[in-house]
Amino acid sequence: MYGQQFDPAIITDQHIDDVVRQGERVLAWLETAQADLDQIVGAGETAEGQVKVVVDVNGLVLGVTYGPRVTRLSSQELAEQTLVAVRAACADAQRQVHDLMREAMPDFDPVEANEQFQRLLTEWS
Repeated sequence: MYGQQFDPAIITDQHIDDVVRQGERVLAWLETAQADLDQIVGAGETAEGQVKVVVDVNGLVLGVTYGPRVTRLSSQELAEQTLVAVRAACADAQRQVHDLMREAMPDFDPVEANEQFQRLLTEWS
C-alpha cells in the first residue's frame, strides 16, 4: 500500500493484503529493534538556547536545563519556551525512530505511511 494512491471506496483484497504485509514487517522490526529504540534520546532547545530538554523515545521528559537569562522571562514566557524545547526534543526522538525504520526498511517511509493513514481516516469519517 505504501506509495500507492487509491480510492478508499474501491479498496481491493490486494490493498488489504499489502497493508497486512506492511504491518507485519513493521511489527517484526519493532521486536528486533526494541533495544535500539530504548536507547533513543531526543534533544531540543529554544532558539536562544536558554531552555534545553531531553526526552526518551516515548516523549517522557528526562531532563530540563535552564540558562542563566531565563530568570528574565515571565512565568508565561518560561512555560511557552519550555514547551517549545519539549516539542523540539520529541520531534528529534521521532526523527531518530524514523531514521531507524528507514534504515531497516528502505522502501518504507513512516512519514508518508502516517500521512496516508490520516487521509484515509479523514475520508472515511
